[in-house]
Amino acid sequence: MSDPQNLRVVLASRPVGRPKPSDFRLEHAPIPQPGNGQVLLETQYLSLDPYMRWRISAAKSYAPPIEIGDVIVGGTVARVKTSRHSDWREGDIVLAESGWQHYALSDGSGLRRLDPATAPPSTALGVLGMPGLTAYVGLRNIGRPKPGETVVVAAASGAVGSVVGQIARIQGARAVGIAGGPEKCAFVKNELGFDAVVDHQAPDFAQQLANACPDGIDVYFENVSGHVWDAVVPLLNNFARVPVCGLIANYNDGPSTPSGPDRLPGTMREILAKSVTLRGFIVYEFADAQQDDFLRQAGQWIQEGKLRWREDVVDGLEQASQAFIGLLEGKNFGKLVVRVGT
Repeated sequence: MSDPQNLRVVLASRPVGRPKPSDFRLEHAPIPQPGNGQVLLETQYLSLDPYMRWRISAAKSYAPPIEIGDVIVGGTVARVKTSRHSDWREGDIVLAESGWQHYALSDGSGLRRLDPATAPPSTALGVLGMPGLTAYVGLRNIGRPKPGETVVVAAASGAVGSVVGQIARIQGARAVGIAGGPEKCAFVKNELGFDAVVDHQAPDFAQQLANACPDGIDVYFENVSGHVWDAVVPLLNNFARVPVCGLIANYNDGPSTPSGPDRLPGTMREILAKSVTLRGFIVYEFADAQQDDFLRQAGQWIQEGKLRWREDVVDGLEQASQAFIGLLEGKNFGKLVVRVGT
């Protein structure tokens, strides 16, 4: 019988446009052995997130690109399989950044111990993880919704958007979600409790959004861009705030081949005429200072039944690349995670 191997997914080639399965490669490698001061992590859940599309591109971004042949990056929930570190015990469940592989070594830095009795461990990749924190800091620092204002969020059934709308309502604002298809829209309205939801696939989407926002839009949490942005811009109120978190409609565009019309002149005109605040942000700008507040507050909201979530679980690391490609096309329903182990 052959020795157990470390199954991992590496970047085989840089995608041009839409990623293809051939851009990723499954490999088997020896399971690494921890030295003094290290732990061996066994992945339980892997987070799939849109930002990874930037990391597999060579374009300049907020983080260096993954090199060809390197393991794809990603947040994970892992079990400490073997420990030679005084702070960590075998069997500990931790939040890590060990990427698309079954096993990884860590010196303990950046690990966060999870308590499965408090919440399912996979929530540390979603509602209690980076996506939830992204929603929290984007609203707290840029959106700043006031009671009675209208907050609109795109991709409202997704990991970030679902939390944005729920926090907005908790803070006394009116939450309007934008989602794709009847099933997602019903979930946003009936399960998450948004005040209104609009299907961006509807032929009269722009008019439906205007009807859902009779008093205009005070905060627009941008996750999508594209034709959704086109419908939002005319509805922005004076002094509206726009946290720019993601542009998933354009992630597969090349740097010199943007899709759709040139939106810049019209956007700049609206920003100037209405004194709009538009600010891009990366969650890690605020994480160190505000993560503890977020975890405390979000944990309380979950206990009170005010914050709900949905996961889209895919089984097997072998399915990660295809699931990621689908994520960029909006095929997921909720926070997308891969169940790697048990």
